Amino acid sequence: MAEFLSKHIEAERQIHAGDAQPRMDLWSRSDPITLLGAKESGQGWAQLEPIFKTVAGWFSDPVSYEFELVAAGASGDMAYTVGYEHNEVVVDGKRRTYTLRATHVYRREDGEWRTVHRHADFPPEGGTKLFPEE
Repeated sequence: MAEFLSKHIEAERQIHAGDAQPRMDLWSRSDPITLLGAKESGQGWAQLEPIFKTVAGWFSDPVSYEFELVAAGASGDMAYTVGYEHNEVVVDGKRRTYTLRATHVYRREDGEWRTVHRHADFPPEGGTKLFPEE
């Protein structure tokens, strides 16, 4: 799994340089596969492939991409990672620095790990509270 995680991180760096292919190469083509992105969501390869190409088109001129791993685990043919993606990149023509919290799920298929789910969103400012303070 460690070798796959290195490939995954490099693929995320590449999508921020405008190249979706390394990310697409790591994704399963077998359902169920799902994406709950910060801006785009979909399921099944017919939806995900064009989304990944669209997302790559938003980015250029990356300065940095760092993945801060918070937790990871594997059991049998399933694994997951949870972490923060710290980015400095041009997005739609404007330089931006931002952080996404990201969860990925992986499935072993024919002896190789494949990504089957991504959820990423912006962390809440200052955290959220279930109950307002009294």
